[in-house]
Amino acid sequence: MRSSVMAAAALVGRLLLAAIFLHEAWSKFAAYAAALAYMQAFGVPGQLLPLAIAVELGCGLLILCGYHTRAAALVLAGFCLATAVLFHGKFGDRNQLLHFEKDLAIAGGTSVALGTSR
Repeated sequence: MRSSVMAAAALVGRLLLAAIFLHEAWSKFAAYAAALAYMQAFGVPGQLLPLAIAVELGCGLLILCGYHTRAAALVLAGFCLATAVLFHGKFGDRNQLLHFEKDLAIAGGTSVALGTSR
């Protein structure tokens, strides 16, 4: 029974983790001009937006399917850390601090997937 509970928990965890990346990839694609302007406002080259969408979509799908989960989790952990540093560094702004912490927590969640997946 314990192994079935662990398997179910791993599945739910993968679904929840994948959901945020798939949603964000779709949001960037659907509002491409706004996402591009946001990136550029922080000095990030707009040419990286298609890569960001591809990383979130591709790795999100891999985690959802449980295929190459460790590799996808490693890429997404790096992506979250980069996002935190590039976009949420104004710690005097409570909202930015919360987003920074959220990105660190998601990076932590993906790191857990590194240790518990195949």
